[in-house]
Amino acid sequence: MPRVDEIFAVRYGHSLQLNRLRQVEPPDGVNFIGRAMHHNGVTARVVPPADVALGMAGELTVALNGNGVLSTFVQPEPFVTAFHVAILAPLDNEMSLSAKLWWARCILANRYRFSYGRQANRSLSTLELPAEVPRFVAESILPDFTAAKGAAGEATSLPNPSRWGRWDLGELFELRKGHRITKRRREKGPTPFVGAAMRNNGITDWFRGEPEFPSGAITVPYNGNGVSYAFLQRGPFCASDDVHVLIPKDRVEPLALLFVCAVLRHERYRFSYGRKWHLERMRGSTIGLPAGRDAPDWQLMARYMSGLPFSAGVTAAG
Repeated sequence: MPRVDEIFAVRYGHSLQLNRLRQVEPPDGVNFIGRAMHHNGVTARVVPPADVALGMAGELTVALNGNGVLSTFVQPEPFVTAFHVAILAPLDNEMSLSAKLWWARCILANRYRFSYGRQANRSLSTLELPAEVPRFVAESILPDFTAAKGAAGEATSLPNPSRWGRWDLGELFELRKGHRITKRRREKGPTPFVGAAMRNNGITDWFRGEPEFPSGAITVPYNGNGVSYAFLQRGPFCASDDVHVLIPKDRVEPLALLFVCAVLRHERYRFSYGRKWHLERMRGSTIGLPAGRDAPDWQLMARYMSGLPFSAGVTAAG
């Protein structure tokens, strides 16, 4: 079985400290890659030091310690790295993106070997990998998002949050609670079942049953690790008793409701296993939103969201 250093040239990253770099907004600067487990390892956008040779598009980054040890990503553009991040350059200059993503998953599969007490700094190069790339990887067709654009075609700015208004959640939404439906009672079917999940739009199962809640509602777990992870449900659904359902009292565009979901997620720091966002507490909660004369400025929120990449697909979905 080949080792990592027989497929890639392994070098240590830049070992830069984020607090000593100037952070900027895209398209300025370059990606700063840390030891994160998500977002392709990107933790900030920075102006790189003039004397640093940037990592190149198409190279892989690997976290060498921490909670995200061996989190491996293919970087699509030039970058710099934090401490304890390795850079892998394919020895095969013709290696496809599909193959790079395959090797990244193979490296990640070794993470069980490491912990806070056993880092991968010295071991990464010697990790053994599968003998070859499977045929299905070579034949796979990756989606192309280079043409992703906003529905509006241009960005819209928001007022400073200090100038936003605040509204009781119960003033804007009908607040309802889901009901427990045990796994044994959920025969496979067409109705989505939303639980206290952080992925897949909160949907944990599909079962045969009548939907209890309408499309266009927001689901918010009040319990568990996914507390405050708000999702917009685009079709009728059922929800577990760990989930609150927010049904708009007025007609609101889906893009504006997605804006509300993002704001609700920023409230998660207020809650924990010991302080749940139960229904009575939610009824007493307020939310900050861009303000119109007497109500939230739903149109501004929708325009802002429509200026973001991929929003054209949301609009097309209705």
